[in-house]
Amino acid sequence: MITPTNELERQLQAAAAENARLRDRQNATAEILRTIAASPSDARPVFEAIASSSKRLLGGFSATVLQFIGDELHLVAFTPASPEADEGLKSSFPRRIEDFPTFALVRGGETIQFPDAEAEDVPELNRNLARLRGFRSVLFMPLMNRGTAAGMISVTRAETGAFAPDLVQLLQTFADQAVIAIENANLFNETKETLERQTATADILKVMAASPSDVQPVFDAIAANANRLIGGYSTAVLRYIDGAAHLAAFTPGDPEGDRVLQASFPVPFAQFPAFQLTANGESVQLPDAELEPAARGVARARGFRSMLFTPLMSEGEAKGVIIATRRTTGAFAEHHVRLLQMFADQAVIAVKNVSLFNQVQTRTIELARSLDDLRAAQDRLIQTEKLASLGQLTAGIAHEIKNPLNFVNNFAALSTELMDELSEALAPIRLEDDVRGEVDELTGMLKDNLQKVVQHGKRADSIVKNMLLHSREGGGEHRLSEVNMLVEESLNLAYHGARAEQPQFDVTLKREFDPAAGSAEVFPQEITRVLLNLVSNGFYAVAKRQARADASYEPIVTATTRDRGDAIEIRIRDNGTGIPDEVKAKMFNPFFTTKPAGEGTGLGLSMSHDIVVKQHGGTIDVATEPGQFTEFTIVLPRKSGFANGSG
Repeated sequence: MITPTNELERQLQAAAAENARLRDRQNATAEILRTIAASPSDARPVFEAIASSSKRLLGGFSATVLQFIGDELHLVAFTPASPEADEGLKSSFPRRIEDFPTFALVRGGETIQFPDAEAEDVPELNRNLARLRGFRSVLFMPLMNRGTAAGMISVTRAETGAFAPDLVQLLQTFADQAVIAIENANLFNETKETLERQTATADILKVMAASPSDVQPVFDAIAANANRLIGGYSTAVLRYIDGAAHLAAFTPGDPEGDRVLQASFPVPFAQFPAFQLTANGESVQLPDAELEPAARGVARARGFRSMLFTPLMSEGEAKGVIIATRRTTGAFAEHHVRLLQMFADQAVIAVKNVSLFNQVQTRTIELARSLDDLRAAQDRLIQTEKLASLGQLTAGIAHEIKNPLNFVNNFAALSTELMDELSEALAPIRLEDDVRGEVDELTGMLKDNLQKVVQHGKRADSIVKNMLLHSREGGGEHRLSEVNMLVEESLNLAYHGARAEQPQFDVTLKREFDPAAGSAEVFPQEITRVLLNLVSNGFYAVAKRQARADASYEPIVTATTRDRGDAIEIRIRDNGTGIPDEVKAKMFNPFFTTKPAGEGTGLGLSMSHDIVVKQHGGTIDVATEPGQFTEFTIVLPRKSGFANGSG
């Protein structure tokens, strides 16, 4: 007999059991939520917690969580049974959904139960799996996310019978939590990938900015970042140059594999299938390189299985390709394909930037060179005008001096003759001896003085003639001239001039002419003037050394020419007295000379410097050792920047 007290106790016990069951469910739900919060980037801990709670709260034999990835179902969590059964379960996945009709139904959003796996209406695949795992009833709950199944939870029991509605509802709650975990992980990972892509893009842009003239650092950065973000085994950047693929950058792996890779390039397009595969600008994948004979060899050598090709497109033409590889088979994720396309675009931008930078730099150098040439030509024109003006001034002064100098010379010579006539006129006249002696002494002194006047007058006349020689208007015609011929003529003129002044002068002339010296555009009269000056200075130096040397000394002056491509080199060397350092520093200064008064004006080397450097745009240098030698080196450009005609 049931008493009121017994009924009350029974109700209290039932209420307590229900409360315990609800608390257990709430605790399980809270635990799953804590796991979701603690693992925002990875849903697997959540799946494991859901599998464990589902088995326990539904009184199950086992529980599994499976996820749909593409057209396959992957095992992501399960509760263990026996080692043999667990291995059998794991070996069953991943599996194609179309091969398991029950999974296809669940993927459509249906909740499916098999109260008895041994029933005749249960598909054979389900029956075999139940026998393998050791259960009799099963409940499949889809993980629905915005109307699409992302996976499913399955709970099995060792006994037969349908699952109660509240248990089905509880599993639905767990399914919703699993979807939240998947969404959180996807969102977290997408955010992380976006940040990593932005960081990688910023890094590559920094490399571009730091290397405007060299694309290699950019390719290296692209290969490294692409490999890291895709989770690849290796990544290579190739450029298409002159009908062949060239290896531009790659991420290193095994040393032997790296050597194989480097030895494979450059390779003609005909032997490089990736060129044809990506010629249309689309990315191409090889999910399994073992299935492609053309890729199998290098894949085995490098140790990868899957490949992704993304072309470097510029103006509709492939300029290269980025190749990413992985150790595992399978297709690359769509966001990885987009990432590689972004890197390919950056590689193209880098190539264009470098090309543009080099073009601008080349053009800048050309403009700077043109400006320098223009300034040099302007300086030479100004110098030519200055020389012409100086020549006119010098000629005017020389002409003005020459007229009174001629009178001085002529009247001095005439006065000498008159002194002779005076002596003859006084000879017959009887004079006292002391008077005769005084007259003879005075006339003799006057005659000597007049002879000195004539002597110095002739020297002054020579100076005036030299001034007129140096002051010829302009530099004559600017024309193409044989340099060896100019040097030969200058040597002969200088030698005969020196012999005319000093018949006893003797010197050995050596000629070392380069037949390839050829011609240069010069003012030949001006260059001849320079060479005469340098050769005459050499004669002066060897004569000075000979005067104080022993009989074994042999004076030598050597003229050398040499082809220097766009220029011609002329050397005038003597083995004379040499030039001291303090003189060498001033030797090109106007009016500086070390010769005695009357023997040098100090204008020769100064004018030679202006003619060579300012008028012709060349150089003139001197090497010397006191007491041993002096060597002047002239370098003349073959084209001095003047148009044909007078300067």
